[in-house]
Amino acid sequence: MSTTWTAYRRARRRSRQAWAVLALALAAVIGGVAWFFTNGQFAVAETAVSGPDSAPVADYRWMKPVRSVAPVPAGTAAEALETLAVKGRAGKDDYDRSSFGQAWLDADRNGCDTRNDILRRDLTQLRFSKGSKCKVAGGSLAEPYVGKPVEFERGPESSKAVQIDHVVALGDAWQKGAKQLTATQRSTFANDPLNLIAVDGPANVKKGAGDAATWLPANKKFRCHYVARQISVKAAYRLWVTSAEKEAMKRVLASCPGQQTIRP
Repeated sequence: MSTTWTAYRRARRRSRQAWAVLALALAAVIGGVAWFFTNGQFAVAETAVSGPDSAPVADYRWMKPVRSVAPVPAGTAAEALETLAVKGRAGKDDYDRSSFGQAWLDADRNGCDTRNDILRRDLTQLRFSKGSKCKVAGGSLAEPYVGKPVEFERGPESSKAVQIDHVVALGDAWQKGAKQLTATQRSTFANDPLNLIAVDGPANVKKGAGDAATWLPANKKFRCHYVARQISVKAAYRLWVTSAEKEAMKRVLASCPGQQTIRP
């Protein structure tokens, strides 16, 4: 009888230990899933990078200001975020790039198209095409998205290494209020230096029309500026954010509560 009782107690002890191990494993899985859907979703598969923590704004030595729908509010980006409407995405079946006018206009009428204006603003060690004071032929970029230096050399294929990104993508803008803007306002939006930065070509392709809820730069040092810039652009053109987008922006700004809006 004692032998049977001893075996029974031993079996119960093993059972309790097994359940304890299972409970710990389950807690770890739940914790991992929670981390992924809060702070960790953008860190998965990222390598540690370092790079610039901000990007230039318009240089009025040669660029002229464009007229947005509304002024960018002064103050913190977090405060400006609270002023943006929160809605769902509108349909995109009727989106067309031509709705934002001709690409790379001379929107500020300084004699240079917008692409060359942004290359000139963002690159260093500039070289211009022969006989031109406008057409950028080459230069170096302290790239903000991947955080690594990128060399720009104008050419049919080499130009793709550096692309001009719409910080608030045109497709995203269309689904969040730009459809209601006038044709002139959409054209200005697409050529506004506030919404444009020179970036790594492959990173720009990967971003696509993503918002802050679906894509953030690998260079974490740049995220506060990036989100503040998106908020500033959306405030300037009275665009809205989705609830998921707003929450993603708030998570980024929680690490930099003093981050100011980006003003032209």
